[in-house]
Amino acid sequence: MKSAETTKVVQAARDLAPVIAARAADIESGRRLPVDLLAQFKQAGFFRAFVPRSHGGFEVDLRTGCEVLETLARADGAAGWTTMIGMESPHLFALLPRERFDAIYSAGPDVIMGGAFNAQGQASVEKGGYRVNGRWGFASGCEHCDWLFANCVVLQDGQPRPGPVPGVPQTRSMLFPAREVRILDTWNALGLRGTGSHDLALEAAFCPEENTFDIFAGTSTVPGPGFVAPVLHFVLHMAAVSLGIAQGAVDDLVQLVTTGKRRMYARVPLLESPVFQLELGRVDTSVRAARALLYATADEFWAACVNDPASAVPLAPRLSAALAWVTENASGVVETCYRAGGASSLKEGSSLQRRFRDIYTFRQHAAAAEGWFGQAGASLLGQPTGFWT
Repeated sequence: MKSAETTKVVQAARDLAPVIAARAADIESGRRLPVDLLAQFKQAGFFRAFVPRSHGGFEVDLRTGCEVLETLARADGAAGWTTMIGMESPHLFALLPRERFDAIYSAGPDVIMGGAFNAQGQASVEKGGYRVNGRWGFASGCEHCDWLFANCVVLQDGQPRPGPVPGVPQTRSMLFPAREVRILDTWNALGLRGTGSHDLALEAAFCPEENTFDIFAGTSTVPGPGFVAPVLHFVLHMAAVSLGIAQGAVDDLVQLVTTGKRRMYARVPLLESPVFQLELGRVDTSVRAARALLYATADEFWAACVNDPASAVPLAPRLSAALAWVTENASGVVETCYRAGGASSLKEGSSLQRRFRDIYTFRQHAAAAEGWFGQAGASLLGQPTGFWT
């Protein structure tokens, strides 16, 4: 049986969906979540969804989180993506020492972290911490974050410190109060424009050791299935956003056609066209297939986190392949919907055009690359799986 908190946060997403859809133009033109909409998201409890109950959160399960993110992205892709980043904050804070986690949440559960996963900076070892320099791209939602992190190559005596994988230097994320990080206005992208994924910059900034963590190999200091292998949860969150964008495109197309749209030179409205009906049936089935894969995979991974945490990480290749497939499938769905929309899709302000731009921007993300299918294949053959080995 679902908890009251779980029911509340899912229903809040559904209730806010039409509000978000009506604000899509504001989100895109402002290149960020509008401040008043962000306040509504906090009130709805999105940013405390994964926070432990012991710290004022809802501690929802993985499936519930994916349902929320799919619903939000169905209304607007950028809103879904940006909310995802904020919702994942406790997963990353949990990689800090437990005392730091407790201190960060001591004033309340709605704390938002953002930052950059790619190690584009350098952190030189000093007494008690690190001296940090660098510039990092793609820090989604950075303008409304309370904390920002920057992943770095660790330098010891001016040289990269060896990491746990031979030939690869150690990396570590440096966490700062957002006010101490310079945000560079750089986010002028094809799609997902409302995510505000600007660059971050730091110059000779000191980060104490207790404010650092390892994104990919760190161990959570917070118990519970939601904090087993945090990055793997993120993989499925991303798939939920991709799925939501695809479902939103199907919704848009149905709405467009039911207004009586007729293609130039066509003998009947699209509503009555057997060819159109075939295409619509195909994309709807594709979305349902992607949803089935996502939630079956999420349930399998969650069961591992609950019952046998040691078995969760070996599922990584399958999870990453699921994200790649859902995103690839979603791209095809959105493209078909965009084409079926005809000239209407070309116009500035067209929701189909925005979803088309959003999904193809999404597909450029390294986590959704087709190379992850190779990792899944290698796993099936008992071969090393690179990143997750």
